[in-house]
Amino acid sequence: MSEIVVALGSDFLSAYSRIPRKQQGKVREFIRKFKLNPKSSGINYERIHDSHDSHIWSVRIDQNYRGIVHRPDGGCTYILLWVDHHDDAYAWAKRRKVVIHPETGSLQVLDVEASEAVIENPSVKDELCLFRKLKDRHLRQFGVPEIMIPQVRCLTSEEELDDLSAALPFEALECLQMFNAGFDLEEILSEIAVDADIDTDDFSTALERDGSKRSFWVVDDELELAEMLAAPLEKWRVFLHPSQRRLVERDWNGPVRVLGGAGTGKTVVAMHRAKWLAENAFTNPHDMILFTTFTRNLAGDIRENLKKITPADVMKRIEVVNLDEWVWSFLKRNRYDYRIAIGKVTRDFWEKALSLSPEGYQEPFFREEWDRVIQPQGIDTLREYLKCSRTGRGTRLTRKQRKEIWHVFEEYRRLLDDAGLREPADAMRDVRYILESKPGILPYRAVVVDEAQDMGPQEFLLIRQIVPETGNDIFIVGDAHQRIYGKRVVLSRAGINIRGRGRKLRINYRTTEENRNWALKLLSGLSFDDLDGGIDAQEGYRSLVHGVAPEIHAFESFDEEIEFIVSRLVPMLASPGQMSSVCIAARTNSLLKQYADELASRGIATCFVKPDHEEDRSSPGVRLATMHRVKGLEFDTMIVAAVNDGVMPLPRAMSGSDAVTLKEQEKSERALLYVAITRARNLVIITGIHTLSVFIST
Repeated sequence: MSEIVVALGSDFLSAYSRIPRKQQGKVREFIRKFKLNPKSSGINYERIHDSHDSHIWSVRIDQNYRGIVHRPDGGCTYILLWVDHHDDAYAWAKRRKVVIHPETGSLQVLDVEASEAVIENPSVKDELCLFRKLKDRHLRQFGVPEIMIPQVRCLTSEEELDDLSAALPFEALECLQMFNAGFDLEEILSEIAVDADIDTDDFSTALERDGSKRSFWVVDDELELAEMLAAPLEKWRVFLHPSQRRLVERDWNGPVRVLGGAGTGKTVVAMHRAKWLAENAFTNPHDMILFTTFTRNLAGDIRENLKKITPADVMKRIEVVNLDEWVWSFLKRNRYDYRIAIGKVTRDFWEKALSLSPEGYQEPFFREEWDRVIQPQGIDTLREYLKCSRTGRGTRLTRKQRKEIWHVFEEYRRLLDDAGLREPADAMRDVRYILESKPGILPYRAVVVDEAQDMGPQEFLLIRQIVPETGNDIFIVGDAHQRIYGKRVVLSRAGINIRGRGRKLRINYRTTEENRNWALKLLSGLSFDDLDGGIDAQEGYRSLVHGVAPEIHAFESFDEEIEFIVSRLVPMLASPGQMSSVCIAARTNSLLKQYADELASRGIATCFVKPDHEEDRSSPGVRLATMHRVKGLEFDTMIVAAVNDGVMPLPRAMSGSDAVTLKEQEKSERALLYVAITRARNLVIITGIHTLSVFIST
């Protein structure tokens, strides 16, 4: 007897998330029993009269709610399609038919009545049709059902495509949207994995294809199912695009680098990759996966999200931590004699060291030289400094000048040593020295790196040292367009060879095309690297969803700005969940405090998205976050406030000692605004007082 397969459809999960919580509990109990024996007499199958598909049945959840199931005549594959109130469930089921597309081999749930809808304008001129350049065979390869090809042929606008979207299978809709957005036909077809031998009656095999996995999930583990249904539904936890799945579920023969613009799902891919590695590649109970990122708050957010997709016993073997924290923890375990010096702690040491500065140099120059040349390259001696590259520095130095200023850096490091302090970059080098002297002391078999664009050479030299060189060893995701901390790396120079294993994600699933295009204008004319010495252009990235362009409002006073923001928030007060999907972002914490005080005085609850804390959407109130803290998050609405001249760019962030450094600092400030805007799923509102930032008008 063949093994019974039970799958959940994406539509089922959407319907489940909308029914009352009491009924959700009954649905979970039903699924548990159904998985054990879908042929049990207690399932209470009822035939759907006048249905377009004789294999679609109703099952009883309770007196008022019904589930809709695709039940085979003789096979062993069962698919839960829908759950709803009795009459609504039957109405939904009567219109549906489950098929396997003969070209893609993917499972599709068709709304037959919508698919057979009368074409209102069959005589439309070919030159007006959106898809006139595509042949019928291309539409079939996209997954368009044969019955819907005439309708697709008559589409003349994006609005008409949107109107038809509910009836089109998801894979077909996405391919059509990609073509309409300007993707090349061959590129689209390359994303479609096709099985040459397709049996349109073999539902078990169809479920195993990547196209089906985009919309259907096979229930393998009861605990995993219970955890998924108990948490708020987020489709990213279950369904991956085939292009994402091919990155996640593959044995790579070395390090992999994945680039992708904002909203393309890089972090989602990284999380699923960590889970896949722990479950498939490195399964020994002592094998550990290290998942690291640049900041502590992002690590916290990722840790909580990874728990949503990973069974507890597997999660025990995935360590999620930002790299600085990992370094500090490792050094403490190895009885390190130094403390880590960050921020204001070093100010007094710089002041003393600068007393040795020759005439003609200012403090910003020395700080920049230290951060951009000496620390990234791990320079300890004058001899190393005389030979090092200073590419990217705007001030040229002769050999004599390097000798003159070296005394300042030498003194600064001596003062740190005397105080028992190390900067993070020095601590990372010290960890490497320990690992070199004690090979094999770490349990990690693979490292997954998120937000790679914010890490520099010392970070990646350490990452290379943490894990042995082997297949599936390092998986890196990043986007230089979102670099906001000024660091950069050439992976090959850090011993990480990605040749032949560089990939890109091009489809934006978060931000509307209007918001994406507007945000990109902030970066117009600037060049961005691919993390390995090449250039990463934004050509080929597209958003498949549309909406309104960002709103821009300049006010005469802070009070006017606040009153406007309040006017947009008041309609949401009746829905706490809606309020938590709105974020007000500003450049500094002091600015955020002003907005929080004013909103509180008007009775509007706020919730700060704090550093070093994961973001909890269950807390009431509109979110408040700095532009740095909002990175890695997403909201329905982003209100980016105080985008004034004198705030963006922030004056203290523009303290470069030469034109080249100033240009890089401005680039980081533009990237920061780009990051804030692209957190929005739908609406972006930009506000300011008097003269808005030069970024807005250029």
